[in-house]
Amino acid sequence: MFVLIPVRCFTCGNLVADKFEDYQNKLKSGEDPVKTLDSLGITRYCCRRMLLTTVETIQQVIPFYEAIQRRKQEVELELE
Repeated sequence: MFVLIPVRCFTCGNLVADKFEDYQNKLKSGEDPVKTLDSLGITRYCCRRMLLTTVETIQQVIPFYEAIQRRKQEVELELE
């Protein structure tokens, strides 16, 4: 899994990246997200936003990369 998590909160500057892995592990074990964020010391809304809105960007990028590679091969074949 490749996730780009910001190191610090964009708004207040608190560190959030060091807590992301613990947050994911606790969620997978079935803990309540609100209690998990509280236990990790993430109480500000801006910091919570940083963790809650993080998505796996690689899954969104791969289709474009594959399409570019296919098109490149097509062009190379046409030029031969």
